[in-house]
Amino acid sequence: MTTSTWAIVRVLRDRRAGLYLAGVVISGFGTSALWLASGVWVKELTGSDGLAALCLLAMWAPTLAGPLLGTLADRLRRKPLLIGANLLPAALLLTLFTVDSPSRLWLLYTVLFMYSAAGVVHDAAESALVAAAVDPSLLGDFNGLRMTATEGMKLVAPLAGAALFAEYGGPGVALLDAVTFVLATGLYALLRVREENPRSPGHRGGTAEGVRYLRKHARLRPLVLAGGTTMFCAGLSGALLYAVIDGLGHSPAYAGVLYAVQGVGSVAVGLVSGPTLRHLGGHRFAAYGIALTGVATAARAIPSDPVALLCSAAIGAGLPCVLIAALTAVQHETPNALLGRTAATANTLLFTPNVLGLATGAALVELTDYRLLQVALGATLLPTAVRLLRRPTSTDHAASRTRSNANPA
Repeated sequence: MTTSTWAIVRVLRDRRAGLYLAGVVISGFGTSALWLASGVWVKELTGSDGLAALCLLAMWAPTLAGPLLGTLADRLRRKPLLIGANLLPAALLLTLFTVDSPSRLWLLYTVLFMYSAAGVVHDAAESALVAAAVDPSLLGDFNGLRMTATEGMKLVAPLAGAALFAEYGGPGVALLDAVTFVLATGLYALLRVREENPRSPGHRGGTAEGVRYLRKHARLRPLVLAGGTTMFCAGLSGALLYAVIDGLGHSPAYAGVLYAVQGVGSVAVGLVSGPTLRHLGGHRFAAYGIALTGVATAARAIPSDPVALLCSAAIGAGLPCVLIAALTAVQHETPNALLGRTAATANTLLFTPNVLGLATGAALVELTDYRLLQVALGATLLPTAVRLLRRPTSTDHAASRTRSNANPA
């Protein structure tokens, strides 16, 4: 049995890790289905591309409030908070049965916004609970498997959501998503985790404590900043995708093929990330992934189907590396009392640039040759990878082998 396979078996044999991953798979299926269906729903009711795009804005906007929302995970008991963050969107989704005309779209946008805000709280509470519940030597494996589960759902859930929408409309997809949240809640309720008293002195402090901790931490700061840079470039490159497809001479539907290939790459790297992270250390693992993403992004300027497919697979494999490395490092290096705020702040710094990149790319693609932009993005990512490689990595291996004293179970 290979090291990677054995690590995966160890994670899955751990009752708490298995429950977490099952909850991620179930709720992730419903979320991915709704992600697609909400835009189609608005488009069908209004015929407006702009109003359909507002669904994505509503679902991304609460990420900006990550440091504030993450404070809840340091002020309240995390298991009940995790359960509440699942039950709230489940209840809100049922109100979407009344959305049957353009005049009711305000309700859809409101629900999507609250849904996403609950997701930010959920992720912060989950990161903190996982750090306390999972063997520290397996955190990289767990986060890799979580990435595999999330990306795997993105491969199948949108198709299921589209089929369900075609048959039953938006309310059918909303009901499916609500059911997945209820099922995930049942799994989280079975978790047995010892939690510290959130009213203890260590849990006090303001919302900005997570920001200050990341800014001062010599290992976390470069990882998170490199991740934010990478996600900005990934968002900008994503906005160029349809220009790339035009250059290949295909219809826009070819995007589905490229997305599927990229998803396969992400699933694959998630399965081997734990052993690779332990062997290379967080900085080198992230740097190699960023470099792979940079080369593949630049190579997308070549108008060739085989090259485009290979680039999509390489981006899918390279892009998650810095995300897995950063999240694992945050869980290892952050005191338990600060972990909710710090994890939420890291997520904000990692994922908000992706939205900014999408907006920037949407503007630039009409003004500049997409091939020049792809090469420029690759040239931006490679120095980002080199800067990470220059960081000392001796502490990476120690952190991946033993539990950080800052975050005892």
